[in-house]
Amino acid sequence: MEEFSVLIDALVYTRSRNEKLRLIAEYLRATPDPDRGWALAALSDGLDFPAVKSSTIRNLMKDRIDPVLWSLSRDFVGDTAETASLLWPAPDQPPSPPSVSETVELLEAMNRKSVVTELPKLLDRVDPSGRYALLKLATGGMRIGVSSRLAKTAFAQAFNVSVDEVEEYWHGLAPPYPELFAWAAEGEDPPDIDNLPTFRPFMLAHPLEETVVNLGDYAAEWKWDGIRVQLVRAGDETRVYSRSGDNISATFPELLDVLPFPAVLDGELLVRGTVQGGEEGGAASFNALQQRLGRKTVSKKMLKEAPAFVRLYDALLVEGEDLRPLPWTQRRARLEALMERLPDSHFDLSRIVEAKDFEHLAAIREGSRDDAIEGLMLKRKDSPYITGRRVGYWYKWKRDPLLVDCVLMYAQRGSGKRSSFYSDFTFGCWDGDPDAGADLLPVGKAYSGFTDEELKKLDRHVRRNTVNRFGPVRETDKSLVFEVAFDSVHESKRHKSGLAMRFPRIHRIRWDKPPHEADRVEALRALVRD
Repeated sequence: MEEFSVLIDALVYTRSRNEKLRLIAEYLRATPDPDRGWALAALSDGLDFPAVKSSTIRNLMKDRIDPVLWSLSRDFVGDTAETASLLWPAPDQPPSPPSVSETVELLEAMNRKSVVTELPKLLDRVDPSGRYALLKLATGGMRIGVSSRLAKTAFAQAFNVSVDEVEEYWHGLAPPYPELFAWAAEGEDPPDIDNLPTFRPFMLAHPLEETVVNLGDYAAEWKWDGIRVQLVRAGDETRVYSRSGDNISATFPELLDVLPFPAVLDGELLVRGTVQGGEEGGAASFNALQQRLGRKTVSKKMLKEAPAFVRLYDALLVEGEDLRPLPWTQRRARLEALMERLPDSHFDLSRIVEAKDFEHLAAIREGSRDDAIEGLMLKRKDSPYITGRRVGYWYKWKRDPLLVDCVLMYAQRGSGKRSSFYSDFTFGCWDGDPDAGADLLPVGKAYSGFTDEELKKLDRHVRRNTVNRFGPVRETDKSLVFEVAFDSVHESKRHKSGLAMRFPRIHRIRWDKPPHEADRVEALRALVRD
């Protein structure tokens, strides 16, 4: 753990992406198996120890120090692992740090009962830096400025292999990735994933910020308001993967026996809507899909009321043939030919949007507000299917966001580099006429959309205008208006206002606007899609 904790400390204090890549690559080259494999898994969020949660750490700390001191310190620092690593009582014996592999083995053996006695023994074996790295590893929440993609890129740089190849093999292997290191570091044959239902990295799009010169070079498709998924069948097994490569098959069991041939298909996972009379219609709003996301088990009632299907965009592999090098036009033709072999109960095809020019296409895009659509995709007709975002190939042209004026109600400190600032803001709309004494009802929460300079001004505003405290949350006077942008709004029984926004972010800070001129709840409710 000593070398790993040194790496974590260095990564925390390094902002340069190139320096982070260098640090991780050096560690991977210098560290033996299997420690480096476990470390790589930790950096890429590939480890999970069910017995160790943030609440576990909080309870251990409150048994050892004054609970009020712990709460105040955690609130100020903004990170559970960092606070605990500094406040943990110094043990009587000198440190005897375990290896990363031993740490993983001990953490895997813990259950919810034994963790109360076994985790403290492990924490006593390391110094504060080691405790910080250990707790980050144990809870699976690194938050040190290293994404899964960056960790894989560092691996590729460490051993001079292609990051696209690393991505190709990654999801078919399990930590500590002995086959991956044998291939990249020792020159052995690549891992065999042919008969595994393995995730392939998605091709992604750039935002369309200016008009593409020649619309004739591109095909337009709807950008559907669901979740991008990959349906993979190989070796008589089908899996459903999210865009981050997470296996979400258990959440959508109705899709696991409907792909009748080996393939890797790219599409949008949606749930069926209903039309009058109770017949199944097209795609329902994202709110209906959200009821199923993250569930480990799905009830028969939910399967019946919100059946999932995939609206297909692309075909990557079909019956052993890799279609990714082909231009989009040929892949599209192959996908269209596949549709007659797929059950229309669980698959349909994202249709092409025809337009004379960009003005015509823009008008079509604006008319899509009520159709469970986020906007448009523009795909260059000769583009191969390439991992990641490549300039000039695919563009996403999202519809303009909805806007509403809200009043700041509550604020909370952020995490990581924002832990010293109030940066998470809850805002509300008036439940009636504010001049007649109407209340504000919370309608959303946002922590993005402002600059660093604006963040400092917002933090000062919260501190100077606090009227109440609820643990780490500060209530402010109702004096500041935010213009909030969001993609859609849905009815929600979980919120007092009865509404929930999708992707709310602060569009403008209206320092100039009186709070009584902010919008009312009924104006927001009028934007709910049926």
